[in-house]
Amino acid sequence: MENLEDLKIMAEQWSNQGIEYLQKIPPFQLYAAIGLMLLTTILLISFRLVRRTKSNTVLLSGLTGSGKTVLFYQLRDGSSHQGTVTSMEPNEGTFVFHAESAKKGKIKPVHLVDVPGHSRLRPKLEEFLPQAAAIVFVVDALEFLPNCRAASEYLYDILTNANIVKKKIPVLLCCNKTDKLTAHTKEFIRKQMEKEIEKLRVSRSAVSTADVANDFSIGIEGEVFSFSHCCNKVTVAEASGLNGDTVQVQDFI
Repeated sequence: MENLEDLKIMAEQWSNQGIEYLQKIPPFQLYAAIGLMLLTTILLISFRLVRRTKSNTVLLSGLTGSGKTVLFYQLRDGSSHQGTVTSMEPNEGTFVFHAESAKKGKIKPVHLVDVPGHSRLRPKLEEFLPQAAAIVFVVDALEFLPNCRAASEYLYDILTNANIVKKKIPVLLCCNKTDKLTAHTKEFIRKQMEKEIEKLRVSRSAVSTADVANDFSIGIEGEVFSFSHCCNKVTVAEASGLNGDTVQVQDFI
């Protein structure tokens, strides 16, 4: 009981000292301190809410001529817009997929960005990565072999990008134009690109880190590269922009 009484007396003393200290502080300083604490609390809460808000931005990337722009228009309004030229500026828009526009109920729109595939314009992809929730990397399944190396290098740069690795942004490897008789299958494309990326891993790991532009390495040491080794999920799908077959792309998004 004596210990309890001692603690009570000490608490009263501290309380009185605290009140006396606060009374000595000029009112405007006290109000300013309280205001600053409230503002800090509000900013912290707002920051956490913003971080929890899921982005709806999806990027369409890939080499020039892979069919990204046709897919963009097909998803937006159900038209292939045949006759469109190579995009020199990003096409972007926020909309409900055309295939879902007739459905009842609330459907969340998607902010879709068609990033130019020309090598000189690829840095534009970097501008959109901080907002990206997912990436659709489009490959021409009809003219795949001549472009396999270039497409694999571009995809390698994406998969080793700091934004993508840290945020574990999912990537869809979209094999476009698979409706054509001479088009390669998605399994063939997947295997060939894994082989090319394995070659890139070996060659670039032999280069001094000062000469490598990539932020992260990918794969498992001592094993042949597979997309399943990536920190983020990589899915392979088929599509046909001209025929309007975009179901697997929509399911991914």
